[in-house]
Amino acid sequence: MKNKIIIFSSAALLLSFVMAPSALAVCPVCAIAVGACVGLSRYLGVDDLISGVWVGGLLMSLVLWTLIWLKSKNYQFSAKGGSASGGKGAKIILPLSTFILYYGLTIIPLYLTNFIGHPYNRIWGIDKLLLGTMIGSIIFLSSASLYDYLKKKNNNKAYFPFQKVAMPLFFLGLASLIIHLLLKCKL
Repeated sequence: MKNKIIIFSSAALLLSFVMAPSALAVCPVCAIAVGACVGLSRYLGVDDLISGVWVGGLLMSLVLWTLIWLKSKNYQFSAKGGSASGGKGAKIILPLSTFILYYGLTIIPLYLTNFIGHPYNRIWGIDKLLLGTMIGSIIFLSSASLYDYLKKKNNNKAYFPFQKVAMPLFFLGLASLIIHLLLKCKL
């Protein structure tokens, strides 16, 4: 079983790196890569709560990246065929549908392959991988918002090179460390 996980994980990661530039890292490839990384992290003994933090960060990153890309192409959903500005409902449709697409294409396959939903892989009654994904998503979104806030306070300039990348990675890493320490203390 462990050998199959290693082979599948390695093949999926290799496939995701080979196909990513031509596919623009769109969700099916990312879903396979996320699933492979979850399998690899299980093999390495990383708790699913910690793996989920990084899955959530990746998914939220993809959602935000896609929304920025769609905005750069002036692509917007409009409410009932109206104008592109279409009101409050239209401004929610694109982000919500993008969120549902990415999270659905990742979580559903993980559920169908029993990575999510095992009764003994829970904490506080919630699946560890799913809870970690929620935590990671919130952390990534919060750190991206914090970056935007700090950048505006500094005349629309970052305080240091690659701050936009460093901040989410720092907070996701910090969350992983805190969760690891809490798990060692048996929450």
